[in-house]
Amino acid sequence: KEKWRSYSETSSVNDNGGASLADRESSLDLIKLDISRTFPSLFIFQKGGPYHDLLHSVLGAYTCYRPDIGYVQGMSFIAAVLILNLEEAEAFITFANLLNKPCQMAFFRVDHELMLKYFSAFEIFFEENLPRLFSHFQTNNLTPDLYLIDWIFTLYSKSLPLDVACRVWDVFCRDGEESLFRTGLGILRLFEDVLLQMDFIHIAQFLTRLPEDLQSHTLFNAMANTHMISRNRRWAQVSSGLLE
Repeated sequence: KEKWRSYSETSSVNDNGGASLADRESSLDLIKLDISRTFPSLFIFQKGGPYHDLLHSVLGAYTCYRPDIGYVQGMSFIAAVLILNLEEAEAFITFANLLNKPCQMAFFRVDHELMLKYFSAFEIFFEENLPRLFSHFQTNNLTPDLYLIDWIFTLYSKSLPLDVACRVWDVFCRDGEESLFRTGLGILRLFEDVLLQMDFIHIAQFLTRLPEDLQSHTLFNAMANTHMISRNRRWAQVSSGLLE
């Protein structure tokens, strides 16, 4: 809180080689705006709600801790899920460590080169698992960045029902980044027949906000039928080959 207060009292560049005052203020303004959009149906993170100040503190602390990254839209959903499960200090520590993982760091730093490599790896498994849908997406010029960025940014907590997203998080904590891309393929498999009937606009809208009645067991069945092996290479081998 002291460091945050000092942001409004100095216009100097941060000692950590991070952001200028304008950048920091922009992050703080964006946090305020984004908190009100975080799980609005729960009414617990909005102003006056029991977790509003807590979410604000965790996100504000992160901008102090990593001024080189600041606040990026979508972070509020990740922090909110952690706050629902952990005490304040533990939520912040977990949040900071989670965002420090290679895949999350690539996306939150908006490292275009790295992101494109992750998209390329995803498309290899997309084509292997769902060739008809892959071809349909290509015909409609629907590229992974149009839906994967939002999914990866929020670890599916914005697009999936909260209880289903929490199940996805459990698997992510156990299996790492591969599970995030398996989940994406599971979603596409689950709704393949519906998506094949849609055009570009309707596909993009559908994948941004998935059906609220989506059940975890149906998604996990679709994920179980998704094979993360391409030409005898697993996800880690394919992705690391592209990321070199």
